[in-house]
Amino acid sequence: MSRDMSTFMGHPKGLFLLFSTELWERFCYYGMRAILVLYLTDKTINGGFGWTTKDALSLYATYTGLVYLTPLIGGWIADNFLGQRRCVILGGICMAIAQFTLALPNSVVGTFALSAFYCGLGLMIIGNGLFKANISTMVGDLYPEGDNRRDGAFTIFYMGINLGSLLAGVIAGTAVSFWGWKAGFAASGIGMLMSLLLQLVFAKRLLGKIGIEPAAKRDAAKNASGKKEPLTAVERDRMKVIMFLGLFVVVFWAGFEQAGGLMNIFTQEYTDRMIGSFEVPAAWFQSLNPFFIITLAPIIAAFWIKLGPKEPSSPIKFVFALLFLAIGFLFMIGAAMQQGGDLTVKTSMSWLVGAYFFHTLGELCISPIGLSMVTKLAPLRLCSLLMGVWFAFNALANYVAGIIGSHVGDAGALHIFVGIAIAAVVSAIILFLFSNKLIQWMHGAEGHLVEKKEAVIAEV
Repeated sequence: MSRDMSTFMGHPKGLFLLFSTELWERFCYYGMRAILVLYLTDKTINGGFGWTTKDALSLYATYTGLVYLTPLIGGWIADNFLGQRRCVILGGICMAIAQFTLALPNSVVGTFALSAFYCGLGLMIIGNGLFKANISTMVGDLYPEGDNRRDGAFTIFYMGINLGSLLAGVIAGTAVSFWGWKAGFAASGIGMLMSLLLQLVFAKRLLGKIGIEPAAKRDAAKNASGKKEPLTAVERDRMKVIMFLGLFVVVFWAGFEQAGGLMNIFTQEYTDRMIGSFEVPAAWFQSLNPFFIITLAPIIAAFWIKLGPKEPSSPIKFVFALLFLAIGFLFMIGAAMQQGGDLTVKTSMSWLVGAYFFHTLGELCISPIGLSMVTKLAPLRLCSLLMGVWFAFNALANYVAGIIGSHVGDAGALHIFVGIAIAAVVSAIILFLFSNKLIQWMHGAEGHLVEKKEAVIAEV
């Protein structure tokens, strides 16, 4: 079946299918993420497992690390065997089963409650690995090489991710407040079913053949020999950019992902969440970041366009991201200092709002930019694989984030917040010093702006 070539808001309608598919998948993931650590540390009498904060954050580190590592495998499978569309469907099925496994009442699983829990986590990891890299790659495949709509497309796609995250924190948190932890997992499972339904009903008409044929097969068909050709010097240089920038992605996300771990615990235990007689559920604060994404993304996108030829390159945008991360942790340092070493003191919610605001600005300078950059720089036959590599850097970051947060009992929240802020500033300085070389290695992949900068660098 041929693809519907009509557009909406200047973009292929297939973009909005992928937007919606990812929206509900992220609702599934972030709904679970918002309550996972809180569920593990809650008392067994309330339906939790009664784990220590350190043990819960250590598991969180392992889980989120694997969630972002397995897209490397899922991308390789899609590129070489199944294609992106089949992997997305299989991944969605695994994640739906995972959430409903986690939602099984303790009265049903009985003494196997912990085993069922680990089974649910395992299915989430496998499903996410098949889904995540491949849905992002298909966004890039909607546009021909050199199409200047691609960055805007990933901004729209990223808004879908965060709309799902916004809904997840509120709905999962509310479900837990009224019906308990299992209701939060069930709500997330329903979101995943919505994602699958959209893909199964509309993909043929709006995506056509996109994502059906493995990329390695398409690439081989383009060559006269019908075989894989060695990577060119330009392709190797562009891959070096992906790998180098990935190191700084680790620093950014290791700090940013404290939101689901240490900052989540700080919100639950040390933040005054009372508004009159109403106590704001801790999980609701997980929706601050996606709320800011949705409101700020159009402004940031318009700002880049307004700059015109002065728009910074991707490496410089990454520098901004690291600096915004550091500023966000200045607010958390302020919150920890307000306690003055007395853990019975509750801190103002305004510190968290400020932290999430600046962390979101940083995210907008690194996450959609990075996704778009990978589709520009990666060779066709390796696109899903390298998207998986990009998420593997996130995997390492999530693991590091959990390990850092788990030492809160030893180092204290203040010292951890200070350490992350310093690491972000130092990383920003190092990346700025290497930015010109990275622009050279891109070989004009970012259009006329990059080509102009390359010419200036060559003259120097």
